[in-house]
Amino acid sequence: MKVAFVDERIEMEEMENLQQFTIKVIKVPKTNLTYEAVSGHPDILIHICDDKVILHKDIDKTFLQYLKSLNLNVLLSKKSIGYKYPNNIILNCVSTSEFFIHNAKYTDEKLLTLIGNKQIVNVPQGYTKCSTAVVSNKAIMTSDTIIADSMKKLGMDVLLLPPGDILLPGLDYGFIGGTCGLIDDKTMCFYGNLEKYKYGNDVIDFLKKHNVKPVYLSNGKLVDRGSILVIDTESIHHCDDNH
Repeated sequence: MKVAFVDERIEMEEMENLQQFTIKVIKVPKTNLTYEAVSGHPDILIHICDDKVILHKDIDKTFLQYLKSLNLNVLLSKKSIGYKYPNNIILNCVSTSEFFIHNAKYTDEKLLTLIGNKQIVNVPQGYTKCSTAVVSNKAIMTSDTIIADSMKKLGMDVLLLPPGDILLPGLDYGFIGGTCGLIDDKTMCFYGNLEKYKYGNDVIDFLKKHNVKPVYLSNGKLVDRGSILVIDTESIHHCDDNH
């Protein structure tokens, strides 16, 4: 079974379209620990690292027990999420099979113990996952020039996108990473339609190059809802530490 974590403020149309992928869609409960615009964003509240789901330590206890009942390998952050940057970025990192990309100064200590043999790529950008969409283990899209340069040097194919033209209610604009998520190796779902995005043709071409098909969960402009984070429960190997 695949599980997709989404902001609880997801539109019904988006939810229904995502569920067509025989995926269990789980709404992440908002927190009042950070500001409203990102308070339900999965990439702020959760990090998926290989077969582990790391949640912010103050997550709703009923939600925590529900995830455990699904046999997910759930762990809690050491720190609490703070209201503003940099205290709300402790889990907003990018994990691929080889790399862990974040401003490591602010990464939650618990999470740092879980990344195994991944190479840490330390960048100034704290909202790393917001800024970055992982297309494959060899390709990313980002609006952050330092992430782009750093990953190109490490052999990744990178599409650098200008900032802007992405909705994020409550803020001036959102980021590409927060608009989408890989459902499987060949499918990336988007909140919104790339044809209504200023740089949509660049994204479509880049996805095609990597044999990834874009799917639009709604037909409007792209919206940053804090990423669609997906984990395949078949891949989970449990460890003893659930605290």
